[in-house]
Amino acid sequence: MAPKAKPKPSAPPTSAASIPLEDLFSTLNRHIQSFQYDLAAKVADQILAVSPGDEDAVRCKVVALIKSDAIDRAMAAINAFKGLPIDLKFYKAYCLYRQNKLQEALDTLDGQERNTMVLLLESHILYRLGRMDACLENYEKLQKFKIDSIDVKTNIIAALVSAGRASEVQGMMDALKVKPSSSFDMAYNVACSLIQNKKYLDAEQLLLSARRIGQEALMEDDFADDEVEAELAPIDVQQAYVQQLMGHTQEAIESYDSIIIRNLADASSLAVATNNIVALKGTKDVADSLRKLDRLIEKAGGTQHVQLANGLDYKLFPRQKEALYSNRLLLLLQANRLDQAQELVSLLQDMFPESITPVLLQAAVLVKGKKVSKAEEILGQFADRFPDKSKPVLLARAQIAAAAGHSQISADSLAKIVDIQHMPATIATIVSLRERLGDINGATAVLDSAIQWWKNAMTEDNKLGIITQEAATFKLNHGLENEASQLYEELVKSHGSVEALVGLVATAARSDLDKAESYAKKLRALSGLKGINVENLEKTSGAKHVEGAHVGKAEVSKEVKKARAKKRKRKPRYPKGFDPANPGPPPDPERWLPKRERSTYRPRRKDKRSQVRGSQGAVVKEKHEASSSANMNVANSKPGQSASNVSKGGSQNAANSDRPKASTSKSRKKSRS
Repeated sequence: MAPKAKPKPSAPPTSAASIPLEDLFSTLNRHIQSFQYDLAAKVADQILAVSPGDEDAVRCKVVALIKSDAIDRAMAAINAFKGLPIDLKFYKAYCLYRQNKLQEALDTLDGQERNTMVLLLESHILYRLGRMDACLENYEKLQKFKIDSIDVKTNIIAALVSAGRASEVQGMMDALKVKPSSSFDMAYNVACSLIQNKKYLDAEQLLLSARRIGQEALMEDDFADDEVEAELAPIDVQQAYVQQLMGHTQEAIESYDSIIIRNLADASSLAVATNNIVALKGTKDVADSLRKLDRLIEKAGGTQHVQLANGLDYKLFPRQKEALYSNRLLLLLQANRLDQAQELVSLLQDMFPESITPVLLQAAVLVKGKKVSKAEEILGQFADRFPDKSKPVLLARAQIAAAAGHSQISADSLAKIVDIQHMPATIATIVSLRERLGDINGATAVLDSAIQWWKNAMTEDNKLGIITQEAATFKLNHGLENEASQLYEELVKSHGSVEALVGLVATAARSDLDKAESYAKKLRALSGLKGINVENLEKTSGAKHVEGAHVGKAEVSKEVKKARAKKRKRKPRYPKGFDPANPGPPPDPERWLPKRERSTYRPRRKDKRSQVRGSQGAVVKEKHEASSSANMNVANSKPGQSASNVSKGGSQNAANSDRPKASTSKSRKKSRS
């Protein structure tokens, strides 16, 4: 395709043509010195109108547009000047870096002279790409130029922390001759290194110091309050993270909530705070956590169906983006939204092809969908393709297979992990799986291999004795007495273990009595067996169960007797007001028995006064006479006597009326509960 014809430049205005180039360059320099980059770009256009292709004017225009944050216009100008014999690759790489086209920017710098500007820009690009080792190599080259810039030194410390080399931070600071108090960014980075070294209290104090230093510095630069909070938001998020690591869960949740509600932080700090609070809450409120994460994710066009909102794809590190997507997928699994989880996990494999997290999440989705065999298959394939990353994948495969009852797959997966296959826990698991399969020979081979490996291992924490003891016990339980006897004998000779000696005697007694008797003599005799005649004991019919106290008592040493005699006898504790010198009559021994069962109980006699005697008419006559006599008594009684009788009856009625009913008491209890 033929290149497009460039339009001819229009005729310069009479005012620009009449001004000498020297005056235009003077005006350009004045605008640059006063940071008026928009005006500087316009003057550069005037110079190019008078002198097309002037290299100084071209560079000044591109730099002025970059300084005024007109990155797209600067990129258009660079493309417009492509035909000129001017090297603008550095500026093009910087514009691509600002447009978040990181790999393209890195490719553009290839072939450029390795001066300080190129090395610094390349270091920034590598840092954003997450390639910390290459970034640190560039900073090592920059140190040869002896650049005395606090920003460069801060970036070096940040790269060390991001590369997981926090242990080297203090040495690097000594070499760079800087202190944490040099700037609030430096204090923040050093605090992050302390977090990696698990010095949480020191990190918390340094973060407080970083916030104080930053607040003072930003207020001196006339930053508004909202701008100050936005600049210091990463420090607040890191403080909440330290509280989370220290186990102060409620304080951390409140701090994260405060950052999210105020909404004064930058987009990346808000995303980190949201992700951390979701991880901290776990499965307590899945719906709310999903809503929080969905605010950070939006639909995208093309092959990628989702992307992070607010430009977070260019502001977060790859590992941060991976954690955010992974947490959302785990929440989808908790909510049983398998279709969305399956869609997201397929996208994660394309986003992070070199990470093991997507394949582990894919296996989790398959297990949730009851496709265990498929999960075992994809984990095994990944382990074969990437042996250097296979350890967590094989561990996950072994766990899934063991839970599904696939003991053979689980044992084979554990056996492939070279780092841990000879550790006691791994050996015990593999042996148990082999035993479950009925493969006793395979389990024995695993134990023999482990014993041989630990014999040749040159480590301080040698596990040979533990594994040999367990191997001997296993072989003894499965009828391999000779092999078990050899292992016990090796243990006795090398470690002198009493347990091994007991095991050796018990094992040798089945095959070699002479050996068993010779080693039995090395066992220490028990003190309680001195007075027992073994021959007479063998003639008896055996031990008989005797209830009550023990028939035989073990001999007690003199030291034990003295210790018992020295025990202080406590004085008896009497009830309050009790006089032991005058205790009074003894309590009734039958006080715990019901009254009817006590010896002093006498039943009441029946009232026989109401019985009817004589003829029926006589009874009516007696009643009539009794009532008339009662009326006469009341009429002739004294006031004091009648008052006492009425009062007595009234008090009884009052007592009965105040007594609550059972139903009233029960209903009140329900109302209280």
